[in-house]
Amino acid sequence: MEQQKQQAAKVYLVGAGPGDPDLLTLKAVKAIARADVILIDDLVNPEVLQYAPSTARVVNVGKRGGCQQTPQEFIERLMLSEAQAGQCVVRLKGGDPFIFGRGGEERDHLQAAGIEVEVVNGISSGLAAPASIGVPLTHRDWSQGAIFITGHGKNAESNPDWTTLAKLNLTLVIYMGIARCAEIQAALLAGGKSGETPVAVIQSATGMAQAQLITTLSALPQALAESGIGSPAIIVIGDVVRCAMQETTSASTQTLRDAVLAQLTA
Repeated sequence: MEQQKQQAAKVYLVGAGPGDPDLLTLKAVKAIARADVILIDDLVNPEVLQYAPSTARVVNVGKRGGCQQTPQEFIERLMLSEAQAGQCVVRLKGGDPFIFGRGGEERDHLQAAGIEVEVVNGISSGLAAPASIGVPLTHRDWSQGAIFITGHGKNAESNPDWTTLAKLNLTLVIYMGIARCAEIQAALLAGGKSGETPVAVIQSATGMAQAQLITTLSALPQALAESGIGSPAIIVIGDVVRCAMQETTSASTQTLRDAVLAQLTA
């Protein structure tokens, strides 16, 4: 029996999506339903745990900037020890485990120890946040591609090359960029990006606490400070933001194109 349990041991790296539990994939639901142990991030909507067995042990392993964090080394050791004990482990992450989720590091660590790993993709906030306000990341008139990028690297040497990015006529989708918003803005402007470029900031996309801001690159730091929007949030920079939509007080939906254009010409 013990040998059979060891053979069944497995770790699933599961993306839980951006917040709305309805965006959880069917494959993610099936993985959660098999779990003996679930390691869950802070940004995962706890409603998704309704699909877990009543016997599953849930361990909170939050990692959020500015908050108390669970060390990555501890998370990797815990996954490994539970899997080696024959448990089916689900590492439940917000968004997608392979998009700024450290899924690659965790997969390598586990496979090096001989543990079977399966990655279950989730809808990344970089996709869901723009879509939630009507912004397509690509558009035949305005952008032929998009770049997903972190607001800061692992260290100073690995920080994004904003000067190069400023010269590309592509949509920039920035994760974890709120704290360094002013630095990013200054670097993009210095690299030649127009200050009139539209910008959207979306906090807690698809969740009950979602909030958004439409502004321009030149006005971004001040507008963000005045809005009260904070992390977790996605920053979208590019002309596709002209497609943004918002709910009016009459509950009808209208495009923000006129509002954006008004800001551009103010």
